[in-house]
Amino acid sequence: MEIAEQIERLKNKLLQPLPGIGAQEKMAARVFPMPIEIPVDAKTSAVLCLLFPMNDELYVLLMKRMADNTAHSGQVSFPGGRYEPTDANIKATALREANEEVGIAIADIEILGALTPLYIPVSKFNVHPFVGYTKNRPTYQLSKDEVAYILELPLSQLFHESGKTKADVSSPVVPDVIRQVPAYVLEDGTIIWGATAMILSELEVLLENS
Repeated sequence: MEIAEQIERLKNKLLQPLPGIGAQEKMAARVFPMPIEIPVDAKTSAVLCLLFPMNDELYVLLMKRMADNTAHSGQVSFPGGRYEPTDANIKATALREANEEVGIAIADIEILGALTPLYIPVSKFNVHPFVGYTKNRPTYQLSKDEVAYILELPLSQLFHESGKTKADVSSPVVPDVIRQVPAYVLEDGTIIWGATAMILSELEVLLENS
């Protein structure tokens, strides 16, 4: 299937009812249990799941966060962060954060749609994931304070059954507790788990059915 056709199909899928929590839970891994209700003091945030063509297939952009002893220290994640009052809306938050963290030009990004929001108990972020697309491989300018390096991953490899595992992980919040969780694993052994894996899992289900 041509990349343009894949993107158009995905765009249409994002307009329909989403796979939602059921798809996210396939890769669920939480440091703290999910509350019955999202707390009133939850911090609204957004991330950008950016797709782009390279080597005649679709890639996704992820980044390795700097180790700073915060809740998501050193983890692989999407570009993203907290909503600011100056943002026009939550979609604008995702675009601004991608520009600030990895330097992608906002004008180059087409937002295809939104995935299901996800609450993260350990950091109290209520995350709104947006799927974006750029017709060319991005150029980057990394925030040295926030980003260790980027990862450009082909979806065909990431979502292959061999790319899933059970991994022992810990969080800086409770470093003495080791949990075995579902995760995506890269060829070099890098583990993608937690909210990022849950968001990717919903994207994977959408692409399977498109």
